[in-house]
Amino acid sequence: MKLASAQGRWVVAGAVLGSGAVFLEGTVVNVALPAIARDLHLGIAGLQWVVNAYLLTLSALMLLGGALGDRYSRAGVFGIGAFSFSAASLASAFAPTVQMLVVFRLLQGVAGALLVPNSLAMLEAAFEGEERGAAIGQWAAWSAVSTAIGPLVGGWLVDAHSWRWVFAAVAPFGIMAALIAWRHVDTARGSQSEGHIDWLGGVIVTLALASLVGGLTAGPEHGFATPLIGGAIMAGVALLVLFLVVEARTRDPLLPLGVFESRQFSGANITTLFVYAPLSALLLLLMLQLQNVLGYSALRAGAAFLPVNAIMLAISPAAGRLSHRIGARRPMAIGALLAAIGMVLFTRLSPGSTYVSGVIPAVLVFGVGLSIFVAPLTSAVLAAVPQDQVGVASAVNNAAARLAGLLAVAAIPLAAGLSGSTALQRDDLARGFVRGMWICAGLCLLGSVTSWLTISDERPRAQDDSLRA
Repeated sequence: MKLASAQGRWVVAGAVLGSGAVFLEGTVVNVALPAIARDLHLGIAGLQWVVNAYLLTLSALMLLGGALGDRYSRAGVFGIGAFSFSAASLASAFAPTVQMLVVFRLLQGVAGALLVPNSLAMLEAAFEGEERGAAIGQWAAWSAVSTAIGPLVGGWLVDAHSWRWVFAAVAPFGIMAALIAWRHVDTARGSQSEGHIDWLGGVIVTLALASLVGGLTAGPEHGFATPLIGGAIMAGVALLVLFLVVEARTRDPLLPLGVFESRQFSGANITTLFVYAPLSALLLLLMLQLQNVLGYSALRAGAAFLPVNAIMLAISPAAGRLSHRIGARRPMAIGALLAAIGMVLFTRLSPGSTYVSGVIPAVLVFGVGLSIFVAPLTSAVLAAVPQDQVGVASAVNNAAARLAGLLAVAAIPLAAGLSGSTALQRDDLARGFVRGMWICAGLCLLGSVTSWLTISDERPRAQDDSLRA
């Protein structure tokens, strides 16, 4: 299929609208956090739950979503996820309490887990060669733009209306994505029509991550030495070990451990953890820093990240084509390194900083680095596995990205000294923000080194040839 054909444009449009809604919802809420905290009387722990409830089910069930797409229809599962995501988003907009908001955020994550891996798998099945690289580049660009534009959209909605609109506004995009998938995308069965679905693995990994994140979030307030908190963290670790044991012994595992025999696949996912964790922490801490410390309005804080959008649109498709020609190793390593430099520049942001001198240099450098990094990363992941495992590969990598965000939101504020009832106060937040940015810079640097050591320079010829056969 040609990218410029009508059918090709429909496939890309559906994939971008659906996954874009999920990624947008992952960041649009960040700029609304101060307003949510005021309205629902929350501290830092409450805000962490609002963010992490969504990331929890999204990351834990991403593998299950990919497996369902491989087993049944990728477009069909994608459409169900997109429609359900819209419904859960609308429910979140009307949540009367923080408890109900957290529940609906959990459901948003479940729907997103059906949607995201199958959006990329649809592109992988529809295109080949440089057309595939360009399609993935467009998907990566628009997905990253939706992530980056979230603070701007959220800021405008919060200032003009209410924080509740940051949830309601994404619902139409999910509905449009579902309609496109059901009407214009091939609904043939996936590549694995036999076997069973590993529901047990899905339950175990979800409980494991819930225990770990719950312990990390509640620990600063209640004490890590308390039996409940310490027990939750230990239970989470034990359940993760149990998950690996179950996956090794299951006939049709949710996570085929054999895919990690590929050095490139393992390295790409480790790099994903190192780079996407700082991205999530940045979007959380920067919005709090701009509003609570520098006195920005919600709209102005959201607009601060706007240059990343233009950079992603301009660079990501070209980066996808470049990685097809020269391999993903150099673009990924350089992109992660530039992201690290951008994080270092963010440490200069302090009370009294102007947008031109304090914010824009960091945003530009970080945006260029992210633009160079994202599309080659996706290509490297998919090139590392056989064609019949692209759904699982996409799910693993997207799960790694969401897991990185989940752990980052729980752990990086804690490591930066942002915990307890004073965490959102001006002076404490300003000091914690700088510490957090140094931590993020170090993680991005580790991502650069990992990609240089593990990613191949070779073009993905074997996979392209197998598609033509």
